[in-house]
Amino acid sequence: MAAYTLTALNRWSVADKQLPPIDTIKTIHVYDFDNTLFNSPLPNAKLWNGPTLGFLQTQDTFATGGWWHDARILGATGDGVEIEEKRGWAGWWNEKIAELVQLSMQQKDVLTILLTGRGETNFSELLKKMVASKGLGFDLIALKPVVGPNHERINNTMHFKQLFLDVVVGTYRDATELRIYEDRIGHVKKFREYFTAYNKELQGNGGAVPTRSPIIAEVIQVADGATLLDPVVEAAAVQRIINDHNAAVDSGNARRRMTIKKTLFYTGYLISATDTEKLLTLANIPAAMPDTDIKFLANNILITPRPCPQSILETVGGLGSKTTWKVTGTAVFENRIWAASVEPIPTNAQYYTENPSPFVVLALRKGAKPIDAGKIQNWQPVSHDKEYIFETTVGERVLLRIEDEVSNQTEYESLFPNKALKRKYGQNDETPNSRQASGSYSNGQARGGSQPQNQNVGRGSGRGSGRGNAYQRGGRGGRGSNGNGRGRGRGGYGYRSLDDVGERQTYNANTPAAYNPTVAYEDFPPLQKQHLTPAQLIEQQFKQFNNFQQAQQHARVGGNNQGANSGELQYF
Repeated sequence: MAAYTLTALNRWSVADKQLPPIDTIKTIHVYDFDNTLFNSPLPNAKLWNGPTLGFLQTQDTFATGGWWHDARILGATGDGVEIEEKRGWAGWWNEKIAELVQLSMQQKDVLTILLTGRGETNFSELLKKMVASKGLGFDLIALKPVVGPNHERINNTMHFKQLFLDVVVGTYRDATELRIYEDRIGHVKKFREYFTAYNKELQGNGGAVPTRSPIIAEVIQVADGATLLDPVVEAAAVQRIINDHNAAVDSGNARRRMTIKKTLFYTGYLISATDTEKLLTLANIPAAMPDTDIKFLANNILITPRPCPQSILETVGGLGSKTTWKVTGTAVFENRIWAASVEPIPTNAQYYTENPSPFVVLALRKGAKPIDAGKIQNWQPVSHDKEYIFETTVGERVLLRIEDEVSNQTEYESLFPNKALKRKYGQNDETPNSRQASGSYSNGQARGGSQPQNQNVGRGSGRGSGRGNAYQRGGRGGRGSNGNGRGRGRGGYGYRSLDDVGERQTYNANTPAAYNPTVAYEDFPPLQKQHLTPAQLIEQQFKQFNNFQQAQQHARVGGNNQGANSGELQYF
């Protein structure tokens, strides 16, 4: 049986604070850390492929632990610990929850707790530094230990939290209410079940003297506000983890070496997010068509649906070169593909595309393929005010992936996750005599340049222009970004428990060679119909929570003191 004393309870905490006397505490407030109090960064679904998103977040991926077990990932938030500590990690907190923590701190009869599944060994100092920079003074800061203070075996995060909370409510036996703020619906459900069973056990203990009275347990689900790291910082942080893992392999403490590789889906004239939004206004999609049936693109003009031969790259000016375009028309193909035809400015500027003519795929209906946009014959001219002019950058559509290191693997071979995905053309396509035969210049004619030797291979119209959807589920943080700023917002990705699972623009030995800042590490901005932003959602739910609290207070004044354990799940 657990020892219910202040000394025993304090052994779970890294806060180094003297706990308040037992008889002074009437209410206990418990706050989760990740995506409840702090908008923790998640693996970027626009940077890594789907399997890697899950792979990164499992505990046994690397010798040093995965995404949620290496303090360097959390420490890389924003501009890094040294800079962020001085400004209190401004912009990375859930300010409404931080405000509630401040209110909890001001109440002398409230015990304020930070409870997280982050590992005690790796994260104690960093988390104490973070909450101190925000001015949050918790009575207890409990992180998951390898074993409990009394040698308790810790099975997983929820098991740890339940063991800890049992000691908390057993020690502060005069507390009549408990509130837990948690973002994960699975944990919300388990907390509620746990305290329902806990109270039943107290009431039905066979006549023995109960250790305390039943407690009113209120579990509040918080709308999470996950964020993303800078892509360069994220790739470099993961590379450092891989470096440490490979060092463990070399010393005999791990089994297989790993490396970062890139999957290249296509080369194209990449369109900026600002111009994407403008071009999408040309997609006249029926209002009655559900958002879930439409995939919005408007992100590129295809050059080649594969790694681009050097001769073609030279034709288009090389990676990073700029080209200006003007919209000339729009079309809808079989009510499932929306596209806009374009021409370069000036009209005699040299360009290359493996499509019959240059165009932008604006949107696709579910099941449609970008390749079919090449079948469009009739383009409707646009009015003068819709002849948008925009600039593109030659680049590649890339996702990174983590795989076993393969000796003697060429850079070309590393572009493909497995042999089955390799295209049916050999590396001879890279020889000087074969490069010109790999595509066609604007229906076989090079604008402002020479005609290629072979005009009969203009296949693959549109192939790859919509490939590689980065929005894949995986691990704790398989949420997507909203494509803006730090990537706040949810993309609908569920995540598991923590157990289930340099200078900017400076490149050094810790930056993977696969990462290139001129490459497009994104699929497309999800510019469907506008919904509430995460900030608006939290604000709305904050008001709902206040209304709920007022209703609870009114019910108690009226004699209906049922507490929050009535079976209704309240969203904050």
